[in-house]
Amino acid sequence: MRREVVYILTITIGLWVDQNGTDWPVKGEYLVDIACWTLFATIYARGERLERIEMLTVLAFATPMELFFTEVWHLYEYREGFMPLFVPAGHWFLFDLGRRFSRLLPDKWSWPSIAPFVPLALYFAYQGWDTSGMFLLAALLGFMRWGPEPRLYATMAWLALAMELWGTHLGNWAWYSDVAWTPLTALNPPLLCGVVYALGDLLVNLTVNRFSQTPSRAAHPVH
Repeated sequence: MRREVVYILTITIGLWVDQNGTDWPVKGEYLVDIACWTLFATIYARGERLERIEMLTVLAFATPMELFFTEVWHLYEYREGFMPLFVPAGHWFLFDLGRRFSRLLPDKWSWPSIAPFVPLALYFAYQGWDTSGMFLLAALLGFMRWGPEPRLYATMAWLALAMELWGTHLGNWAWYSDVAWTPLTALNPPLLCGVVYALGDLLVNLTVNRFSQTPSRAAHPVH
């Protein structure tokens, strides 16, 4: 089975099990923890050195960022409070899925693919529903203009939104309507929540280049 399919099934089914398995003999969240980390460990064991560096780098950046957003900044909250153990592995699955899908997006379509976000962000901000979206839109446009891999940022914007819509629909987590420390508002989920993943992609890209001394897959995919 192609890894892209495995990732999609793991994320979609895993979130459903996590949400609906609270009363199972073995709690659904624990089953998802085991499944995700087993998959992560299998990929790591079979991966080449560059992929292993990427996997560890994603964990190193995504985990503290996740804890900061939930436990310090309080942008959103998980159903049972603290971040589930499967979440860091899930970040890698979405990250790698975005890398693979971005290779299918022609360069000339990277900018047009994010065009729908512009009028939607303007409309939601005008209505007062998601005023933080204007700042996230500016950040996305900045990544697209000056980042090394526009196709990846465009892809992650849509993939992250799809995952967030599924997770919030099920009730695995929820975003607060008021953005802490600011006068801004946010939807549940924010339209441009994928910008955080674009930032993570850039940080991983730079770090992998630094430690591997080889071009990263963001610039030269090898899958």
